[in-house]
Amino acid sequence: MHVMDVVSETALITLKARIIETEKPYPIIQDIVGKQCLDIIQSHLPTDIQNRILDRKLPPSLTNHIALRARKYDAETIDFVDNNPNGLVISLGCGFDTRYWRISDKVWNYIEIDLPEIVAVKQAILADRITYPMISCSVLDDNWIKAIQQLQTENVFFIAEGLLMYLAPADVIRLFNKLSQSFTNSFILFEIVHQRYTQGIWKKNIEAKMTRTLGTDAGAAYQFGIAAAKEIETYGSDIEVIEEWSYFQDEDIRPRFFRLFQYLKFFTRSQWTIKAKLN
Repeated sequence: MHVMDVVSETALITLKARIIETEKPYPIIQDIVGKQCLDIIQSHLPTDIQNRILDRKLPPSLTNHIALRARKYDAETIDFVDNNPNGLVISLGCGFDTRYWRISDKVWNYIEIDLPEIVAVKQAILADRITYPMISCSVLDDNWIKAIQQLQTENVFFIAEGLLMYLAPADVIRLFNKLSQSFTNSFILFEIVHQRYTQGIWKKNIEAKMTRTLGTDAGAAYQFGIAAAKEIETYGSDIEVIEEWSYFQDEDIRPRFFRLFQYLKFFTRSQWTIKAKLN
């Protein structure tokens, strides 16, 4: 079993948050395989990570946020799979995601891409459960794009659930440009933050708050952000933003009073999800 590094600490926190929500009396999501995954991981973690991350109480608003995001991305994936029987779903920077089992009991077309050390840990933990392909490389490596192109160049659904804000702006723009050149009649669903959180005092405040709350500085520093969704359309040819979604719009957001902010762009466009089509 590989020792967890700072990159995978972020994936561990996301997994823990989903399980906390799963174990509630009226859960937002059901993540049975995720629970099994976390149980196995716990027995292999260094004591300092166990104490610093898994034994730390996460804010209910954070676990709610992560569960709502997972449910939204699950729903979008189900919709794509139902409407595109021959479609292919690609999860970028998948971490310890267990979407494959949450979507369907049947086999469906799905591939995960993440760094070699994370893929190795996940394969060791879930072993024979993993019946879909996993590609071990950075999402910034062109080799995975070439590999997917050999399978198909249409009806591909890319998911970047909590990834792009941690990449350098030039790398994100290059990734969108490459995808727009390589695939047609395809989609990308991704989470993004407002650019104010990537610079100056806003950036420092977010970093301090997340480090204090999570017990790690992994995932604390946002590098990439935008001011408006339409910016994405300038990153490549034939990219079209077709939907935006914020947690503040979800009726299950907690605390409930957060719903009062659903009409204020300062809140709804601070960290939100965009769905774009690659025409």
